[in-house]
Amino acid sequence: MAEAHRSEWTFVLSATVRVAGDLDLAQECAQEAYVRALQAWTRDGIPARPGAWLTIAARNQALDRLRREVSLRRKLPLLVEPVGTDPHDAGEEESDAAVPDDRLRLIFTCCHPALAPEVRVALTLRLVCGVPTSDVARAFLVSESTMAARITRAKKKITAARIPYRVPGRAELPERLDSVLTAVHLLFSTGHTAGEGDALVREDLCDRAVHLARTLAALLPEQVEVRGLLGLLLLTDARRAARTDERGRLLLLADQDRTRWNQRAILEGLTVTAGALASGPPGRFTLQAAIAGVHAVAPSPELTDWPRIVHLYDLLLAVWNTPVVALNRAVAVAFADGPAAALPLLDELAADRRLADYPYLHSTRAHLLQRLGDATAAARSYRRARELTANAAEQAFLEDRLAEICRPDPPIE
Repeated sequence: MAEAHRSEWTFVLSATVRVAGDLDLAQECAQEAYVRALQAWTRDGIPARPGAWLTIAARNQALDRLRREVSLRRKLPLLVEPVGTDPHDAGEEESDAAVPDDRLRLIFTCCHPALAPEVRVALTLRLVCGVPTSDVARAFLVSESTMAARITRAKKKITAARIPYRVPGRAELPERLDSVLTAVHLLFSTGHTAGEGDALVREDLCDRAVHLARTLAALLPEQVEVRGLLGLLLLTDARRAARTDERGRLLLLADQDRTRWNQRAILEGLTVTAGALASGPPGRFTLQAAIAGVHAVAPSPELTDWPRIVHLYDLLLAVWNTPVVALNRAVAVAFADGPAAALPLLDELAADRRLADYPYLHSTRAHLLQRLGDATAAARSYRRARELTANAAEQAFLEDRLAEICRPDPPIE
């Protein structure tokens, strides 16, 4: 059942929302379908096509609910696919041709221009991709309660403004594209380092994001940032196998066995990124891909072109000025010019309230202080980072660092 939820949820929700015309109702019906499946499959066995079984159950549930509700007349204008219409009419075929992947269809649909960009992305991650609210909140550097309230308000706005759940035509895709790319990128980031649990990586989310990026690149080859995103995900995901040791412990980039990096993915990622860079002024995804490319071609941490990475981060900040980008630039400065040059940059970032509970700010500070020989202050920052981290692999890494700097010196004989 867990596998059916991971692999089929988006398809089931997409089909149900066409009937329901209301995302809340579609969600409830999809969830009810899974409850019924748990009972029926336990009794009768798993069907040959679990996704089709779930989709039919959810759609039927939605139709039954609409028929029963007294407010049917109010809901009827919102229906995307009214009862009795041909689901394969010309308009539907045109939309399906514009976005041929079911998951992408629903993502483009949820990224409606009537909603604020950050709300579109949050709604998509939570409801379409199934990312927990806590992880969505972490991606936006806000509290879980704040993010939950934003998602609730967005759903209410959709209902009140009668925003239809209609798959956009091809001419409407560009105005939604940035939000779609952001959602796919954050989906990958959520899988690349899981917000909680024992494993560092959620491979299902990473694989899904890479698949969506590939589909987008095939669908919109003229869009440079689509290729930039694909290059970024390929180059980043190429390091997946080397990011943990045999015990599942986190390994920093400098400690990874680079022979375990996926060279085929690196070659493809570099090729895609080079094409994007040659197509005009780079955007935020293409610049991030270029940074990942510098890491990918470096034979070792010591031979990495850190000044070039700092320069690329400067360019990235010019088009996408966020505290997380500034933090990543500070890390690059620490490698290019030493930890003493980067520490004042972290002091400036510490004044940004959005980073107050961001564990990577504290772990980065701890690492720099450790390199500078201030074990007491480093331990304090490592402890704070550990408090803010819910992922077991990251917690174990931080505990190892703490033990390393708190270990008493051996006696002098």
